Amino acid sequence: MESKGNSTVSSDQKTNEKTFASSATMKPHGKSTAASAIAAKPNGKSDKKTNEKTFASFASMKPHGKFTAASAIAAKPNGKSDVPSDIPKKQKSDMFFRDVSFSPHEAELRFRLIHFWEARNLNTKELIGQEMLLIDEEGTVIQGFITAGRVGMYKLTSGCVYKLSNFFGSRSKVQFRVADHRATISFSWNSDLKVLENHPVPILEDRFRFHSYEEFHANCDRRVDLYDYVGHMKLVNGQTITDHTALDEVDIAEKRHLCVHVQTHDGPVMKLYLWDNAASEFCQKFISYGRTPTVLLVTTVNPKHLGGTLALASMASSRVFMDTDVQPTKDYLAWLSYNLDIANKITAEVVTKPEPVTLEELYSYIKQETTKVAWFECTATIDDIVQSSSWYYISCGGCNSKAIKGPTSLICNNKKCVKREVTGVPQYLTKIDVYDKSEQAVFAILGDVGKELTGKHASELVAKCFESNEGLGADHPVPVPQALLDTIGHTHKFIVKVSDHNLTGKTQTITVTKILPPEAPLAIAHLEEGTTPAVSDDVLKGVGDESGPSTSFEHSAGDRVRKSSERLESLEAKRSKSG
Repeated sequence: MESKGNSTVSSDQKTNEKTFASSATMKPHGKSTAASAIAAKPNGKSDKKTNEKTFASFASMKPHGKFTAASAIAAKPNGKSDVPSDIPKKQKSDMFFRDVSFSPHEAELRFRLIHFWEARNLNTKELIGQEMLLIDEEGTVIQGFITAGRVGMYKLTSGCVYKLSNFFGSRSKVQFRVADHRATISFSWNSDLKVLENHPVPILEDRFRFHSYEEFHANCDRRVDLYDYVGHMKLVNGQTITDHTALDEVDIAEKRHLCVHVQTHDGPVMKLYLWDNAASEFCQKFISYGRTPTVLLVTTVNPKHLGGTLALASMASSRVFMDTDVQPTKDYLAWLSYNLDIANKITAEVVTKPEPVTLEELYSYIKQETTKVAWFECTATIDDIVQSSSWYYISCGGCNSKAIKGPTSLICNNKKCVKREVTGVPQYLTKIDVYDKSEQAVFAILGDVGKELTGKHASELVAKCFESNEGLGADHPVPVPQALLDTIGHTHKFIVKVSDHNLTGKTQTITVTKILPPEAPLAIAHLEEGTTPAVSDDVLKGVGDESGPSTSFEHSAGDRVRKSSERLESLEAKRSKSG
């Protein structure tokens, strides 16, 4: 609460929050426990030992995986705190972060700049300003902000120690906060920022706020504070973590993201999506180690429901650390070395393969009244390429949605896309007739799945057609390329998705999410990501209203598929119960 008179917002900080200084303690079941406490005084101010680490190190762990707590910081009966002699007494013009209130200040702050990043409008991508994460001599973390008009006025370097005078203590934002403090240090027109050389008082280099699986799950989709994650990696873009794991940097750069399956101790496995700068930083660190790292720490992640399960997503403020980068990763790596059985444990959610079914069983599953969206493996032979509709579409180069013709240029059909000048990119939208021993079906091949089938990008095939037919106009339909025709008669293992469109009867065309190479294992948890672009509904509607299967279905076949689907659903139920 906010006190009267010379009020500060230090009492607004939650003293029971799990804030990590240079390391953290976590129980084997995945819950984080504070290794030290900050006790509130009757006068409403927090009592801290400023030179102590706030949390105990993983180094104090026992062989069986449990950790011991460090000493607590307790309030004295007289209401005064113990301030070590190495921190000078605060002068009249000096101020600590705990003293910052919602008002203008002329006092001087001394702090380390942990990190800074651009803040942009989620829809328009317009620059709002520059956000910062700062830590002072007492180890208190606060958020800083520079408006868009002042970005570039100050030379900022992560890790440097600064002194700042003349600033405004503004109320911290409600959504996506990265610090506990209720105030934000906002730079004003007369703010004076200088590098502080040879500062006599040591300032921590970083501070982390970790959440467990249960805590992330409780805050899923709430868009509140962003907390940090630490754990060990199980899969990277579908690859098992081994000494020979290699990353496709070009593919990651093109897609601008990657997916890592992670686990904290013996808790549930989660998917962690890294986007843009975080994905690039992950690749650089992963490769620079010279060996395959196992521990991953990502700061300020956003918990979301994706595909019906909990997933974590990086934000613009996110940073990536691995094995020996910072103390918490070192501590977790040490814990992992004592618990190799957990590191090598095969988790059912990760390695379970989609149930193989025939086409007859697949359609029988769709007809069941209680069915849900699911993925299956179908082995089928390509009978023909459907030529009654175009085999490709022109997508927006930014979001892969369908681009339509405007008065003078292409326009993205996705209302959320902010690209004004759309660069059209050909993408696969190919329907193929397939069959097996039980039934015939029509599959839709979208986006990168087409490249898995032909070995060539759709843009490459379209360009080749126009190069060999110079007289063709831009609006001339491109015939089905030979690369697609050559696939006729070949048998493949298709991973297909039974979508809401199939369950509601809008279409009988089945979408292919992946084509497996011979004898290639595929994790069920990898299926939801797919490799298809974010195709809009109007594109999906174009993949056909073909009639359904021509033969009757056996109830036994449908029951077998239904049971396999229920088995997959039970895995998700176990995951949620454990959370």
